[in-house]
Amino acid sequence: MTTSHTNELIEKLTNIARELRILSLQMICEAQSGHPGGSLSAADLIATLFFHTLAHDPKNPHWPDRDRFVLSKGHGVPVLYAALAKAGYFPESELMTLRKINSRLQGHPDHVRLPFMETSSGSLGQGLSIAQGMALAAKLDKKNTQIYCMMGDGETQEGQVWEAAMSAPKFQLDNLVCILDYNKGQIDGHTKDIMTLEPLKEKWQAFNWDVQVIHGHDFHEILKAFDQTQMKRKKPHMILAHTIKGKGVSFMEDNIEWHGKGPSPTERDKAIEELRNA
Repeated sequence: MTTSHTNELIEKLTNIARELRILSLQMICEAQSGHPGGSLSAADLIATLFFHTLAHDPKNPHWPDRDRFVLSKGHGVPVLYAALAKAGYFPESELMTLRKINSRLQGHPDHVRLPFMETSSGSLGQGLSIAQGMALAAKLDKKNTQIYCMMGDGETQEGQVWEAAMSAPKFQLDNLVCILDYNKGQIDGHTKDIMTLEPLKEKWQAFNWDVQVIHGHDFHEILKAFDQTQMKRKKPHMILAHTIKGKGVSFMEDNIEWHGKGPSPTERDKAIEELRNA
């Protein structure tokens, strides 16, 4: 990839991520319910996945050879809905129905109402096991597809995560990529105060994963990390992406208060102004 191409791509992804953050805030404000902190922290990673890395087709969402994406941290779904709408899976106007009665866009991914969601999620700690099953199935079917799973850092306190962490290397699932949105916050406080996670890199390496540690808001590092997961080393891949909860909005950044509440219209407008002027 040439430098000029790289700069053009990064500018494109930067603009898309900004739009995903703005749409997420608009949706959550309209619903007066939702999770802005983790939606904003994941926006750069989601933008890169859906507008560069993933093999997927909005016109043929059940394409057998598509890559799969599992949002294990299901409460962060506003940013995923925004990406899917921008990619063409459904009209952007539908985003404003978030969490409303009879809406397809519930507060967590719903595979029944939205069949192009690979799975329903939101019961924390389960997504990596589901993604591992998809990755194993792809290996058995001799499919050259990648399975991506995004987890929250708070959910890695769940025991089931570590069962999957132990078993995925046993089956040499080098088509499995886990991205940890490491924003250091969960509903009750900072992860270091609730149940410390460190040393995370060493833990995943000890379980025999191929581990990369990146700045989750640096597109150069994000792109390089996803490129490296294409290298088959007979190990599953873990990308520990250091992010900022509420990224891009000064009064939301690293503020646990914004884990799960809707901004007022005034707060929404102030936040969007900051994002547009960044």
